[in-house]
Amino acid sequence: MTHNRGHMAQVEELRAHKFTSDLAPDQIASLASLADRVEFEPDELILLDGQRSTAFYLVTSGSVVVELCAPHYTVTIEAVGTGRVFGWSSLLDQHDTLFQVRARERTTALRLEGGALKALCRADPALGSEILRRTLQVVAGRVKATELRFAEMCGVRVTAPRG
Repeated sequence: MTHNRGHMAQVEELRAHKFTSDLAPDQIASLASLADRVEFEPDELILLDGQRSTAFYLVTSGSVVVELCAPHYTVTIEAVGTGRVFGWSSLLDQHDTLFQVRARERTTALRLEGGALKALCRADPALGSEILRRTLQVVAGRVKATELRFAEMCGVRVTAPRG
């Protein structure tokens, strides 16, 4: 993983990112002040299941896979591409990751250190409320993806919802 920092570039990337694009300009500026641009190589392990998650990532190009690891196999739960996020457990106190995250290809992301992001959310309750709401949507999506993968593994035919 390589790091790069440049505040104005982070502002532009946050304005363009699906997770943050409609936040107020001052909120985006606050987040940009915490953001480091990072790059991952194909197959690079970013998070290991069971380790303490310390950062929240907004994928800006490429993609990663979220995997569930067992002693004798690894199951891909979902792919997370441009405009999506991972590392939500870094926003919780003393919480280990539940999944492994690995780069599928060369991937860039904005990395927000979890402790600093939590402090910013406490200092700016309106921003904190938005980050919490959006993160809960991510968590709900991850639960649904996990449910679908287990249904497939159990031989249950799953069809995509209409609409």
